[in-house]
Amino acid sequence: MSMDLSTTYLGLKLKNPLVVAASPMTQKLDSLIALEEKGAAAAVFPSLFEEQIEHDSLELTKLHEFGTDSFAEALSYFPEEDDYHVGPESYLDAISKAKKAVTIPIIASLNGTSKGGWVRYAKMMQDAGADALELNIYFIATDLTMTGRDVEARYVDLVAAVKQSVSIPLAVKVGPYFSSMGNMAKRLVDAGADGLVLFNRFLQPDFDLETLETAPKLVLSTPFEMLLPLRWIAILHGQLKASLALTSGLHDAAGLIKALLAGADVGMVVSTVYEEGSSQLSKILSGLREWMEEKEYESVEQLKGSMSQQNCADPAAFERGNYMKALTSFTGKFI
Repeated sequence: MSMDLSTTYLGLKLKNPLVVAASPMTQKLDSLIALEEKGAAAAVFPSLFEEQIEHDSLELTKLHEFGTDSFAEALSYFPEEDDYHVGPESYLDAISKAKKAVTIPIIASLNGTSKGGWVRYAKMMQDAGADALELNIYFIATDLTMTGRDVEARYVDLVAAVKQSVSIPLAVKVGPYFSSMGNMAKRLVDAGADGLVLFNRFLQPDFDLETLETAPKLVLSTPFEMLLPLRWIAILHGQLKASLALTSGLHDAAGLIKALLAGADVGMVVSTVYEEGSSQLSKILSGLREWMEEKEYESVEQLKGSMSQQNCADPAAFERGNYMKALTSFTGKFI
């Protein structure tokens, strides 16, 4: 039986539904080439951060202003900002090189929390050859006067601003911490998102008891983390005119199959590749083929969304039913 693993994500036709999520490995040419060889259908570049861009812009401003109090003509010694291409040029150059080295789509990533001049880098990424853009919004509202409505408006306004600056597809990667995740997803799509990447992992700082300082803490994902995005993709499938990508916790073929059954167009991996190497991609795709053959599926499109809330005989399973059943049936060791 011929099997069609292809899928469409952000309007891009992909050979299969396995995408490597944003990570340092995707920006390294040798790693990127190996990932493509092992089956990756697309790769997301690591994020270029708003803070990086603003820092470079500030440094250039200092360069322009240095000595101008003493020499009125000093500014003429330096190139105009438009000619200087402020910012991490190496990032844009890496996109160009990646497009020449591999045939799979390259998705650039921009991480920011507010509207501003840095948004124009989305257009620069497009001009460098990126096939799509992933806007990764990581924002913690530490201002106690900021309301939930303020936070949501900030997200929506940022998506709209970035969308206006590019013509390539735009995916938006967010966390799940909204009072009404479904409504927020709809508003992000209405603002211009062509796809949603669910969910961003909110990495938390830890306390160093020796230095008494806060320290970054990066822990690779576990399969358990997949349950939250799995549930929301199953809820959103068929209700939004947008692509859906599942990220966080996808480690094996079973994870990818579940993501597709819920309604995801693609599943994204990183942690399992760091743990097992690029050959893990081949194993995941092989497992997907074997399962599809066993269940007599002929294409990824055929199975996609077949276990979503839209196609579920008991929609309440995605609301309160499973919550109640899980709590009342758990016994642990006290049987």
